[in-house]
Amino acid sequence: MFATTNQDTAIQLLQAVGLTDAALSKHLNALVATDARYLKDLKINVSNALDAGTLNKKEAYLIGLAVAVNEKQSTLQAAFEKLAQEQGATEKEIAEVISCTSLMNANNVFYRFRHFVNKEYYTNTPAGIRMSIMANPVIGKEFFELLSLVVSALNGCEMCVTSHEEALLKHGTEQQRILEAVRLGAVLRSLVVLL
Repeated sequence: MFATTNQDTAIQLLQAVGLTDAALSKHLNALVATDARYLKDLKINVSNALDAGTLNKKEAYLIGLAVAVNEKQSTLQAAFEKLAQEQGATEKEIAEVISCTSLMNANNVFYRFRHFVNKEYYTNTPAGIRMSIMANPVIGKEFFELLSLVVSALNGCEMCVTSHEEALLKHGTEQQRILEAVRLGAVLRSLVVLL
């Protein structure tokens, strides 16, 4: 029986998200050289989050795509796009995940401003941000809300997180599914830091 090296752990971590050892970054190499414990934790965290019981593989990879788009990590974006397509995601679904992520970035900035300033004029004036994509999403309303929640959590918009969580509960979404989706977003963001 062979012991797993730090290098092996880093490569297995990358493989879990569809990347190769070519994605071994300066930060990952620093961890390979010095700290096996965190690499092992991160590999386990990523694998467990991607295998969450309430998310199918296609959903997990589409959430991964949204995180990669939100964090402007093009290599990871391409990897998750490919993984999602292998699980049956269509070009329209991929485009909608990208569109949802973009829309949430606009909303997250706007509604954080409203929340921070907390003045009647800003609160009561219509946002004026078109959101027709939300009316009949290709990926379904429940999953669109779930993606919106994950991106809003990444971007730290309390109003948006609260609103999307409430909408999900009205759709009948279990709290465990919500938690597992947000945990996946959080864990993948921690990986992005190292890429």
